[in-house]
Amino acid sequence: MVFQTAVMTVMTNAAMKASRALKRDFGEVENLQVSRKGPADFVSNADLKAEKTLREELERARPGYGFLLEEAGEIEGKDKTHRWIIDPLDGTTNFLHGLPHFAISIALEREGELVAGLIYDPIKDERFWAEKGKGAYVNDRRMRVAARRTLDQSLLATGIPFLGRPGHEQHRQELKAVTPQVAGIRRFGSAALDLAYVAAGRYDGFWERGLSAWDIAAGVIIAKEAGAILGQINGAPLKLDSPSILATNEDLFRPLSKILHDTTKPA
Repeated sequence: MVFQTAVMTVMTNAAMKASRALKRDFGEVENLQVSRKGPADFVSNADLKAEKTLREELERARPGYGFLLEEAGEIEGKDKTHRWIIDPLDGTTNFLHGLPHFAISIALEREGELVAGLIYDPIKDERFWAEKGKGAYVNDRRMRVAARRTLDQSLLATGIPFLGRPGHEQHRQELKAVTPQVAGIRRFGSAALDLAYVAAGRYDGFWERGLSAWDIAAGVIIAKEAGAILGQINGAPLKLDSPSILATNEDLFRPLSKILHDTTKPA
C-alpha cells in the first residue's frame, strides 16, 4: 500500500463521494435533464451535483481554501495561499452520449504553485494522483512516462476543436504535419485523462489548444511527477492560462514542438 498524505486522502474522499452520483446518472443517461450552455458545450445536472459535492467535501476538510470551479467560477477563500482547481466532469459530451470515458479532476494550488493533483475515472475505477516531489501513481502503482525516443513509434493524443470553438484550420494543419510521422493519433475527449495517460505511458504525448485551467491543472502535476516535459506548443514555459499545452517525454518534446510550431508559420 502506497502512503498518501492527509491532503490526498481529503481529495480522494471527495472524488469518491462525487463519483457515486455520476455513476448513477451515467447509468440513466437517457433520462438526464440537460441544458445548453453554448454550441456543442453542455452542462448537465450531473456536472452541477458533482461540483456541489466536491466543494462541500473540500470546504469541510479544509475550511478557508479558495476555489476555481468550471461551473461556479472563482470563489475567494479566507486562506489566500491555497486554492482548489476543479473540473467535476471532464468529458461531459462523452458522458451525455453514454461513452464511458470521463473523469473528476481536482488540483491543489499553494501560493500559485500546483502541489497536488487527482484525476479519477469512476467507470474504470482508476485514480491517477501525485503530490509535488513524491512521484505519480495510478491507484497504488507508480507511473512513469513512456521511454520511446522516436516519433515513428509514438502514439499521441490531441483535442479537436468542435462546433463554436476557433482553430479548426490550424488543427487541420497540425494533423496534416504530425500524422505521417507517428504511429497513431487518438482523440478521446477528456484532456484530464489524456494527461493522465501520458503520465502512465499509455500515450507518448498530448497536445491541445484553448484549454482552461480546470482542464489541465491536475493533469499537469501528475504528468510532471511522472517525468513528463510540459510546455506550450511553441516550446515556451507552460502556465495554467497558456493558449496551448504539449506534454511528452524528454526525447520527443523538441521534435514534436517543432513540427507543431512550424504549422503556425507563414508558408
